[in-house]
Amino acid sequence: MEQSLPMLRFPLVAHAQLTDVMAMRRFSAAPRQSITVARFLADVAQLVALLPAGGHVLNACVDRYHFAVGLAAAMVAQKTSLLPSTHTPEMVRQMQVFAPDVFCLSDGPCTIDLPQCAYPLARAAADAPATAVPQILADQTVAFVFTSGSTGLPVPHRKTWGALVRNVRAEAERLGLLGVAHSIVGTVPPQHMFGFESTVLLAWQSGSVLSADHPFYPADICSALAQLDRPRMLVTTPVHLRALLDAGMEVPALDLVVSATAPLSPQLAQAAEAALHMPLLEIYGSTETGQVATRRTAQSAEWQLFPGVQLTAQDGSTWVSGAHVEQPVPMGDVLEPLSATHFLLHGRIADLVNIAGKRSSLAYLNHQLNAIEGVRDGAFYMPEERDRDGVTRLMAFVVAPGSTPAALLSALRERIDPIFLPRPLLLLDQLPRNSTGKLPREALQALAHKLQRPPHAV
Repeated sequence: MEQSLPMLRFPLVAHAQLTDVMAMRRFSAAPRQSITVARFLADVAQLVALLPAGGHVLNACVDRYHFAVGLAAAMVAQKTSLLPSTHTPEMVRQMQVFAPDVFCLSDGPCTIDLPQCAYPLARAAADAPATAVPQILADQTVAFVFTSGSTGLPVPHRKTWGALVRNVRAEAERLGLLGVAHSIVGTVPPQHMFGFESTVLLAWQSGSVLSADHPFYPADICSALAQLDRPRMLVTTPVHLRALLDAGMEVPALDLVVSATAPLSPQLAQAAEAALHMPLLEIYGSTETGQVATRRTAQSAEWQLFPGVQLTAQDGSTWVSGAHVEQPVPMGDVLEPLSATHFLLHGRIADLVNIAGKRSSLAYLNHQLNAIEGVRDGAFYMPEERDRDGVTRLMAFVVAPGSTPAALLSALRERIDPIFLPRPLLLLDQLPRNSTGKLPREALQALAHKLQRPPHAV
């Protein structure tokens, strides 16, 4: 009788030795604590024994190391992690509809209305001798990552272990991490797709060291970096990066910065490379596809696809397929292929603007707005309602201390067609960006309704 081939498996972590350091945590009693692979596996085994019977885990751990242990324990116990975009009561209710057996894993006070599983604060026994690294089936469903659909209901996207491993190994190769372990600090939460891939899975599959910290402010970022050995890598967003540069602090030496979640302007990329003396790479992808391309934004507008990833024009959209992308996915962006391996990104399809027959995109307008000297942050907004004459009036929200709406509009006239000038242009102290630096349309819509008659508008 013919024997079937063994099912494909990938190791949980790719570190060469059980004694290799794979995470770094700080405690009040000591500046830092190195966590070996063996220590990590002992913590995973301890948590596996404590997990409830439910097959789905909402991992709400704030500490990045605790999140990683929770993710690994769920995989070993053959449970699936749920990664929604928010933890609002409505989103939690939708998670229960999707997975009635879901429970919440948390490492601190938690108000999420689900059955709770507390992360064990008492450590497991000392590093166990020669524990084997778990081998996970490639087709095992590790997580469902959720995006908001057109109806507002969360849409689940299945992530298998094999696809995730292929994805982050391609990222590790592109970033130069294979064979050169880096210490990784992330300003994005591990529950977000970018943080999930680039601060947890990337560390696991490149033999690198993840920092348990989740720094937000510039001083916290510098403190987290100072605790780690070189080479150091910062995983961040344009908002956090701009704040770090504006703070004027002495940033511990970096070897690589990786940015995603929002468009990065060439000006900010060039300023970052000049100030931090390291290369900055930007990642392009989506929740549906994972990461599919990179570019060095300070040097080129062209994106380079990961090996094996392909772009195909179909039904008026650009589809991504190949390599770790298990099924062809239509992208919500306007992509212009330049070759089989390179393309240009022209913004979101939903961001295209057509006013009186003239066309532009919110991405282009935002780029021109943020390129004005003195503008720290800014965004255009296209209201859904229309004036009586049928012409939509764009709005703009701007953070530009010391400037005036009139001065900003004058500068914009030098950069964009007058028909796209915002009416009104509103000056704010800050924009309502979320923890990953994104600026959801819903947040801008709420802001527009709140500031319909602001004092500082023209």
